[in-house]
Parts: sequence; structure tokens; C-alpha cells
Amino acid sequence: MKGRLVAGRYELAMLIGQGGMGQVWLAHDRTLDRRVAVKLLRPDRAPGADESDEVRRRFARECRVTAQVDHPGLVTVHDAASDGDDLYLVMQYVQGADLADHLAEHDPYPWPWAAAVAAQLCPVLAAVHAVPAVHRDLKPRNIMIRPDGTAVVLDLGVAAVLTNDTTRLTLTGSPIGSPVYMAPEQAMGGAVGPRADLYALGVILHELLSGTVPFASPSPLGVLHQHVYEPPPPLRRIRPDTPVALEALVLRLLAKDPRDRPADAAEVHRALVPLLPGPDAARPDGFEPPMDPTRPFRLPYAPWHGGQPQQSPPPAPAAVPFPTPAAVPFPAQVGGPSHALSAVPYPAPAAVPAPAPAGGQAVGNADTAAAVEEAKRLLDAGRVSQAAGVLGSALSAAEQAHGRHAPVVHMLRKHYAATLLEDGQFHAALPQLRLLGEERAGQVGPTDPQVLRFRVEAAQCLEHLGDQVSALAEYQALLPLLDRHADDDPALLLEVRRRTAHLLMVAGDHAAARAALHGLLLETERRYGPHHPLAAETRRALG
Repeated sequence: MKGRLVAGRYELAMLIGQGGMGQVWLAHDRTLDRRVAVKLLRPDRAPGADESDEVRRRFARECRVTAQVDHPGLVTVHDAASDGDDLYLVMQYVQGADLADHLAEHDPYPWPWAAAVAAQLCPVLAAVHAVPAVHRDLKPRNIMIRPDGTAVVLDLGVAAVLTNDTTRLTLTGSPIGSPVYMAPEQAMGGAVGPRADLYALGVILHELLSGTVPFASPSPLGVLHQHVYEPPPPLRRIRPDTPVALEALVLRLLAKDPRDRPADAAEVHRALVPLLPGPDAARPDGFEPPMDPTRPFRLPYAPWHGGQPQQSPPPAPAAVPFPTPAAVPFPAQVGGPSHALSAVPYPAPAAVPAPAPAGGQAVGNADTAAAVEEAKRLLDAGRVSQAAGVLGSALSAAEQAHGRHAPVVHMLRKHYAATLLEDGQFHAALPQLRLLGEERAGQVGPTDPQVLRFRVEAAQCLEHLGDQVSALAEYQALLPLLDRHADDDPALLLEVRRRTAHLLMVAGDHAAARAALHGLLLETERRYGPHHPLAAETRRALG
């Protein structure tokens, strides 16, 4: 199945999920050069003609319901149709970890994180319920936590549309959903409304706080019996640091009678607000770990920087009379597509070094060379995102096989970083560039021209990600080093001078910006003459 082209457009790359009648694939959209998730369903594999027709109806309903819900916390659907015997649904590919894995990696799960996850899910449920629809299968495996801490709900595949003409399609006499997260009325096959989703949210909250679901049994029927008849264990007996208000909310959400639960998702959110951190409540050490669900509440407008200390850049003035990076052509300009391709030339397969196998598990020279050649072919075809994916996978495999400092790993990392820059994936390129700079500096010293170039590119990533304060500090630290090695790469020095002047002007330090512009003008005229475009642009900025 790998490599199959669905609808002449979506190339399947890797299986990322599988069920009884369908699969979910990571795929590449050839038309828009982006990664997507493709869900494939085979109605003909259902046990009986009636079930096959039901699968088709459910698929149509899923497409219709998902298209009606417009919320950033719900995965976006791009396309839906049939391809041969398969029905396919093309969705946004969400990076991160599902909530079940996130919980497993953080034990105990911080209670503010649990409250923040629930608070993010409330607006999504409110948007689904407004259709009106009910999710009916809310569970940690259907919730992704992105690197920036935002939560995304993945699947509306068993959602019931609350209209007379479609609700009956799902009333097959057996409950649909996951027994562990199923509301009592859903377990008994009764009418299901929005408060069933609130009950599932209560189960998820209980699991995040206690490390286990409130009801567990060797058999699904045993779990359903507990949902209907047994009270949930009080959270504070298991997790004493749980706030009293949070425990009370979970118990309300887990009420047997839907009428005893909160009225709607908005009421749940109002109960969670006092437990959430406020804006600008940054960590004392300034470090932002990945997938912290409180971050969207603490830093609602700050871009994600891959775990680096966060600083809020100063507001830019209404008009900055200085050219943007693309507006000033000069020799070997740093950044942009041409640099990403030329700074790290792709070798032919034979040029890739072949390290000795490590414990029989090494990635062979042929595999690495094939990955580089495939990435080059994709780049030549303009499929940059797919090339980055190929190189990222090859880099990960090579690191496991040979260690982080092996020559072949260093070569792949350079290719990967350059391709990420080409694709505008600055958050992913930043840690690779920093690692490249550290490794090179350890080998040949911190003033090596290639080390300085890696640092400049990392600073450019920070600038593109909106962290102008950190970018400016790095440019200013680099300038004395570049001045001492100006003849090695004069274009790099001019670029850093130009970016420094621009960021000083953005920060409102006009005196320092003017001094930087004067230095840039003198250096440009000395090297390229007074009529060079950069000299003309700099004089206009000074004016």
C-alpha cells in the first residue's frame, strides 16, 4: 500500500493508525506539497451488505459533520471522495503526541496541565454541540497535544447528528464508542446528547489526575455495568494535591443522571477558568518544555520556539523605513531558497560515507545514499516538504544506528536543516542548526566560518519565529567575530549588519540603528562600490 497514489494526488507514505475496516496514513499532497493524513475505509470488508451500506452512510455523515464544525481545536478536513473500492478522507496532519502517550510520559500528570487540557477541549465540544452533534467517542487517543501545548481533537467518526433524519443511522441497537469513556445513558443504548461528551471529559480528567480511569474491569460489559451503577472513587484520596474545586467538577461531570452534570461545555469552562494560569505567567527559569498544555493560556500570542526561553518582542512602529530581507539583493545573500540549496550541496550516492555497522543494527550506506538521492529528486520536483520528511526519517535512523556525532549523521543533519529552511519550517530547523554549530565548534573552534554561518541561520530562524529580542542579541554577539573574518564571507557580514540595523529600528533604538546603518553603508561601498543596490537601499533608510 505504501507509495499508492490516492485520487491521483495523495501519495501514501506511512501507516499511522488502523482499525477493523480502515486505516489512517501519513501522506503527501502532491498538488500543495504538504503532509496530510488520509483515512481509508473499505465498506466491502464489512460483515454483510447492510453493514457495508451503514459504513458508507457513516462516512458521509462524518464528512458532513466535520465540514460543519469550524474550530482550530478540531482537525481540518481537506477532501473526501472515493478511490476505487475505498472511501477516503483527507485531513490535516497534526504533529505532537496523543494525550494517552502524553500522560504516560508525565507521571504524575501536573494538575494544572489536566485543567488546561480540559479547558481547551471545552470550546471544541461547544462547537461540535452547536452543529448540533455529539462526538460520542472522546478519549485520549483521539486528542493530540501539539509541541506548542495546544490540543486538537482528531476524530468525529462516530458523531451523531442531532436531527430527525440522520440520528437513526447510528441507532443499531448496540452502543457506539469506547466503553471506558462511555456515559451511562450511552452504555444502556439510550438517547445520547451533549452531556454524554461531558461525561467522557470527566473520565479523561479523572484519568489525567489519578493515572487511571475511574472504572476498569476485565470485560467491556463489566466496565459498562460500573458506569451505570457504581460511584467513581474520590480523586483527592488518590491525588491529594488536586484542588477541591477540580475534584468537585470531575464528580459533577461523572454524575449518573445527565441532568446532574453541568448544563454545557461553557459551564465546564467557567468552572475551570479560576484554575488556569493567567497571561504572561512564564516559568521562573524561562524554559518552555514542549507540549505544556498551560502555555496557550500563559503566552497566548507567543510563537513556539522549540523549548527555548521565551521573551516578548517589543511592538514594531507603524512604519519601518528599512527594506525587508527579500528586498535587498546582494551577493550570496543568506536565507531564502537559493541559500538552502546551495549552502549544503547534495552529494551523489557514492559520496556518502559508510560508517562501520554498530551491533548489526546500522543503517547501511546504500540506505543513506538512497535517502539523499530521493530528497534531491523531490527537491528538483519542488516537493520540499516531502524531501524534509525523507531526510528527517533518514537522520533519525542514522542517529540510532551510528550515534549523534557520526560523520554520516552530520552530513544528513546539514541536508535536513537546509531543507527545513527551504520549506520555512523554522521551528524545526532551529535545533538542528544549533546542534550543527555546537558540533562544528567542538571540532574546529567557535570562530570557524561554518560555525558562524550556522549561528547566523539559527538567528534568522528566531527572527522568523517572532523572537526578535533573541535574534538581535545573537546578531550583535556575532558581529565582532564576523568582522575579524570578514574576508572569509563578506556577504554574511553585510547580511548580519543589515538585520541588526533593522531589528534595532523595530525595537525603537533609532540612534543605535542609525549607527549600524552607517557601518553597513561604509562596508558595502568599500567592497562593492557606491552604486550597489544595498548601498542605495541603506542610504534611503538613513534618509
